[in-house]
Order: sequence, then structure tokens, then C-alpha cells
Amino acid sequence: MPQTIIIAKYVVELSDAEKSELRRLTTMGKVSARKIKRANILLASDGGQSDKAISALLHTSIATIERTRKRYVEDGLDAALNEQPRPGRRLKLDGKQEAHLMALACSAPPTGRQSWTMQLLAERLVALQVVESVCDETVRLRLKKANSSRGNASSGACRR
Repeated sequence: MPQTIIIAKYVVELSDAEKSELRRLTTMGKVSARKIKRANILLASDGGQSDKAISALLHTSIATIERTRKRYVEDGLDAALNEQPRPGRRLKLDGKQEAHLMALACSAPPTGRQSWTMQLLAERLVALQVVESVCDETVRLRLKKANSSRGNASSGACRR
């Protein structure tokens, strides 16, 4: 059976300064594990090891090795080592809207109620036109993050 020869599209050739920087990173104390793994991938790639050998040595996928090499060749050492910002999701409530929520949660509950419910808070935010729409789970999570207890005297933003 004929052997298939795979030619690496992205060849890593590190300068002496880059090699010493990568070695320093891998022996430093407070560097993220991902950054250390990427540094080791680049060092092994520069040493001429195959992707399969690097994968077995560093317990990582071949795709990770290929992506790291590609980022090094196209964008440089810094881009290959560091995380790219993740877009994430836009917050449902901004700071001003969250302040309205906190003030509302600390206020007296509606007539006929002993305390605010998450659903009541969400509905009141919409009625006051603070937000277009918001669900009770978002309200719960924002209050939880702010450590608000909706009236419990032992903790939270609403001491009575």
C-alpha cells in the first residue's frame, strides 16, 4: 500500500528569542494551563515532531495543534498563545436597569402582598417602562448576583 505524505501547511519556525520566551513561560508559576499547552505545542512543532506525536505527548487534539500553528504563522506568537475575546451574550439588564430593580425589590410590596415575587418584579419593571421585556428568571439571577434577599434582615441589599 502506498504511503501518504502529509505536508504541513503551517510550518512553525521559532527564533531563539521566541524559544527562550516559550521555555520561560512553561516553567513560570502563574500562567494558564491553556497558554502553557500552546507554548509546548509551538516548541514541539518547531522541533519537527508530527501532529500525532505532539497530540500523544501533550494529551490534546490534533485540531488544537493545527489551530495553534495556524495562529502562530498568520498572526504571530502573541496571538498563538493568548485567548481571543469571546463575544458572549449581551446583558439583559444594564447597570441603570439593575439599579431600578434593586430599588424596586427594596421597596414595599404591592397592596395585598407580603413580599415581592420574581414575576411581580419583572412585570413592574415592564409596567414602569424600565425594560421592554424581562423574565422572572433574569430578575432572580440579577438579585442573586447582587446578594439581595427581598427583605431578609440577615443579608442582602434590603435591610429593614
